[in-house]
Amino acid sequence: MGLITQLLTLPLAPVRGAVWVLDQVVLTAEREYYDPEPVRQQLAEMEQELLDGRITEEEFDRREDDLLDELEWRQAYQRQLQARS
Repeated sequence: MGLITQLLTLPLAPVRGAVWVLDQVVLTAEREYYDPEPVRQQLAEMEQELLDGRITEEEFDRREDDLLDELEWRQAYQRQLQARS
């Protein structure tokens, strides 16, 4: 950007700054939402429940399928996000 362009667009600097901050907030929220670690923790807790006899194997299989689908979806999003970076 040239000096004249910077001077002419100076009144827009707060808007550009606010947009950048909002972009960072959205990016951070997306990273937290699509983080696969909570799903891994749920799988580990569920496996412990199965070993402790608190859930049946059928219940474990049903819930495991759902969690594995969720984990795959989140990992795919993470790969896509890293590819954009």
